[in-house]
Amino acid sequence: MEFVLRRLAMFKFLRTKLTLLYAALFGVTLILISVAVFSAISSAAQHQVRGELTASGTVFDRVWSLRSEQLRQGASLLSRDFGFREAVATRDHATIVSAMENLRARLRIDLAFIVGVDGQVTAADTSRLSLRADDLVAAMYESDSPSGIFVLDGTPYQMIAVPVMSPDLIGWVVFAARLDQTEMTALERLAAIPLDASVAHHTKDGWVTSEAISKADLADLGAFIDKATAAKSTAPRTLQTSAGKAIALVKPLPVLTGGETADLVLSYPLARAFGPYRPLLAIIAGSSLLGLLLVIYGSWTLAKSVTRPISALDEGARRLQRGEDAHVAVDSHDEIGRLAESFNIMATEIRERERRITHLAHHDAETGLPNRLSLEKGLDILRQPGDDGLFIAVLGVDRFAHVRGAIGYAPAAQVIREVGERLASLQPRGLVARLSTDVLALAFEAAGESAAEALMLHLLGDLEQPLHIGGDAIDVALTVGLAPVRPGDPPGAAIERANIGFDQARGSRRKIAFFDAEAYGDPSSNLALMSGMLWAIRSGHIELYHQPKFDLRSRTVNAVEGLVRWRHPTRGLLRPDLFIPMAEETGHIRTLTDWVLRQAIEDQAKLAKQGHMVEMSVNISGRLLGDRDFADLVDRLAPTAVGKLCFEITETAVIENPDIAFEVLDRFREAGVSISIDDFGTGLSSLAYLKQIRGQELKIDRSLIKDVTESQRDALIVRSTIDLAHSLGLKVTAEGVEKADAFQLLAAMGCDAIQGYLIAKPQPLNELLIFLRDDHETKRSFG
Repeated sequence: MEFVLRRLAMFKFLRTKLTLLYAALFGVTLILISVAVFSAISSAAQHQVRGELTASGTVFDRVWSLRSEQLRQGASLLSRDFGFREAVATRDHATIVSAMENLRARLRIDLAFIVGVDGQVTAADTSRLSLRADDLVAAMYESDSPSGIFVLDGTPYQMIAVPVMSPDLIGWVVFAARLDQTEMTALERLAAIPLDASVAHHTKDGWVTSEAISKADLADLGAFIDKATAAKSTAPRTLQTSAGKAIALVKPLPVLTGGETADLVLSYPLARAFGPYRPLLAIIAGSSLLGLLLVIYGSWTLAKSVTRPISALDEGARRLQRGEDAHVAVDSHDEIGRLAESFNIMATEIRERERRITHLAHHDAETGLPNRLSLEKGLDILRQPGDDGLFIAVLGVDRFAHVRGAIGYAPAAQVIREVGERLASLQPRGLVARLSTDVLALAFEAAGESAAEALMLHLLGDLEQPLHIGGDAIDVALTVGLAPVRPGDPPGAAIERANIGFDQARGSRRKIAFFDAEAYGDPSSNLALMSGMLWAIRSGHIELYHQPKFDLRSRTVNAVEGLVRWRHPTRGLLRPDLFIPMAEETGHIRTLTDWVLRQAIEDQAKLAKQGHMVEMSVNISGRLLGDRDFADLVDRLAPTAVGKLCFEITETAVIENPDIAFEVLDRFREAGVSISIDDFGTGLSSLAYLKQIRGQELKIDRSLIKDVTESQRDALIVRSTIDLAHSLGLKVTAEGVEKADAFQLLAAMGCDAIQGYLIAKPQPLNELLIFLRDDHETKRSFG
């Protein structure tokens, strides 16, 4: 069974497996039944044949006895006739032959003759008999009542001899009947079954039979007779012939002369024995074949009816896998029907979960507005090939963090939701989505960039109307970044560009700004630049230049500012404003500042060794003012400097985390490092922070110095700044001085130091050494 199941596993369909299994089981059953029926029929047929053969043998014995008695009576009657005995005694050949032929014809026997005691044979045809006269005389002398088989001219005869007494023995009357095939046919008619009968006798050349058979069958028959004779068995046995198996009975016959053997062989072919059963076997075979076909058809029909709902479930599962409707029709109440109902329930629940998951995947959970993924998919549907009139607007709520802090998270989310719904109502053909906490997006169509910007300005008028949240009116201000959807670009690219445009708008304090690719630069290139900066520090491509500060009181250069320069092997000299901001954003500013500080201390030592004691200024990023590890580094390096160190910081550097920044600045001062407030007059300068930063220097930004000689307002601001700084105990350095009249004016205003191209550009250390050695007289001429 396991073998059958393994074989069935190779079929793909269950109905095929079931059909073959049922057909195989029924076929095996039919085979067993057929074998049993055939065995029973064969056994019954053989048993019947054996019985008939045994009965036929008995009949033959009876026939043999009757025939012998008939011959004996005829011979006795003749031997007792007086005239006949006289004729025999006188050797009256004519009378003897006449009497013998008369009696032979009357008794219908084949041979009738007289054998004299001297072996002379008297008969109508003595030529055939004289050849075996001696054998006959010997046999008659050996027996009182000689009878048995006598072979003459190759033909067996049933022969009987009766002595003729006158009064002494004068001869024997011999009668013989031929046992040829005609006689055997007569015997066959006496049997109940159409058996074959023959008399076989053994000669010097082997066995000879009265039946015409092939030499091979004769050899087999001889071996069969010898075997039966040796076993002394008279029971019917199986005989193998060229025509097939047969049941044969060997019955030894008495012989007249010694040295001869004769047997009666009764045989019946099994094929003939099965003849009566062939219709029955044909009926059984036909019924079996019909039954097998019915079983196959029934099994196939049953398996199909059983597997149809299973196939429907299988197809439903595949449709469910593809995300299609997977409802399966239920038309039964059995196990499969209940399974189908469970499958339908499961498919419904899965579809519902998928719907919820899809909704969550495409909508913002907090506001219910579509999210970025939904916007990207909508753009794929909305845009057409070659269509360049599609735009993305990114709208950010200004000061949203402050609004949320004031009204709470839930009302703030409601603000975003209502702005989004208002935007959708104002632009019903557009796609609205929430990109982040305070940023919405709108995909819309416009005739061009000017039309897109005009449309957004128009929409802002309505969008910025006060919202009513919880009974309170809340003002909303929006900033918009715009970008066109370029053909071929993925939808996310346009959204990213609009986002950058939004940042650029906020950075430039504009309400609306299109994405400016030139201002944005190449982020991938800048990222690669940052990856190479560490290598540039190690390989010497980043250098430290120094720009002198001219002290107006001593008329000498007593300080320099260290400035980083990157000489890129392929891109040439890179501007500091290109890589310094990126270094701050990527965190590389710490590594760069560490190197600058170490290099500044090293260069200061080299200058001192050449006799130039100068204060070395280094720019410190605002990020490092919150880095206590950097303060530890300053604690270790500052004592190694041969001169004064000064850290230039901006006021805005302390805004992000003022507590930590002031703590770090205190540690700088404790390490002996002066603090210079850089770029004063730009950015988010605050007098409050100016008061808290206890520095030693204030550097006025070049934006105020540039027009100080032409603008009375600038001159007044610079003068006031100088006075304010002096009042706070700060030394004042003017940056970006490029003209002599500005130099003189600043000197007149009481400025303490000048820095700019008028004095010197930033230069490498070796050039600074030459400048410091040769340039004192030139500097005095500015005054």
